[in-house]
Amino acid sequence: MSTRMEATVTQHFQFSPWIHSSSIVAKPKGSLQFSRRFAEQHILRVPFSFNLQLSRPSARRRTVALNIACSYENSTVLESGNHFASFDESLAIQRKCREIESYLDGRCIYLVGMMGSGKTTVGNVLSNALGYSFADSDSLVEEDVGISVAEIFNVYGEDFFREKETEALRKLSLMHQFVISTGGGVVTRTINWKHMNKGISVWLDVPLEALVKRISAVGTRSRPLLHHDSTDAYSKTVVRLSTLLEERGEAYAKAEVRVCCQKLAAKLGTKDVCNVTPMAIAIEVLEQISIFLERENGSCAF
Repeated sequence: MSTRMEATVTQHFQFSPWIHSSSIVAKPKGSLQFSRRFAEQHILRVPFSFNLQLSRPSARRRTVALNIACSYENSTVLESGNHFASFDESLAIQRKCREIESYLDGRCIYLVGMMGSGKTTVGNVLSNALGYSFADSDSLVEEDVGISVAEIFNVYGEDFFREKETEALRKLSLMHQFVISTGGGVVTRTINWKHMNKGISVWLDVPLEALVKRISAVGTRSRPLLHHDSTDAYSKTVVRLSTLLEERGEAYAKAEVRVCCQKLAAKLGTKDVCNVTPMAIAIEVLEQISIFLERENGSCAF
């Protein structure tokens, strides 16, 4: 027994719906079939892109070659490269959200980690899956001051930026049902932890090699602690990232939840952390949060 979704066949047919199992109906042309397990999930909150190609091996019969790419609504890119969510990932994240929703009780999730760790991208995936709002602390500071973070550092200095960052976190700590992407240095101020501890803090722990790869792909102009105009900017970026990671390592470890992307990559059968999709990281975030909530509640709630 299966639920059938039919699509009119065209050579290049693309759309991005929210698919609800109750709205899947049969029509007389080319079809996509999903198992009972898919139908039981009620809703798959992932946009799809279909590429249907028609061939005619005979006058009486037509076959269709189907390519499906799935991606989350806001972005599936960590810092560089494209990643697509599989059906299994999409179903898994929805299932995990339902499992922990009541235990989260509307608490905010604060993502901490080095620049380039994917906090904004993963945060958008999480907020969409949970039905939470999303906020980026750097963006809030930029809106408040009226210029970019890089310009703030250049005009007013880092101390001014840190004060504004703390004020943004204070305001966010009064909110509920938010996923918040924080700046890389947010963990260096004790008062920031006071605000973040009103929610659940999650460290996206990404190895240095992956950070360098991602940041090199997009450049350092928007990252004032890394940007260099010299000809050996790359090597200076590596050294600076290494220094920052060493300086902040203990502070990141204060987070209530840690997601080790290197271990996750190994579990998924890849050596390169950059091959792990934002969806897979988001699922691991929820898995680790559920473990944290179990410990917090003193029982096996899941």
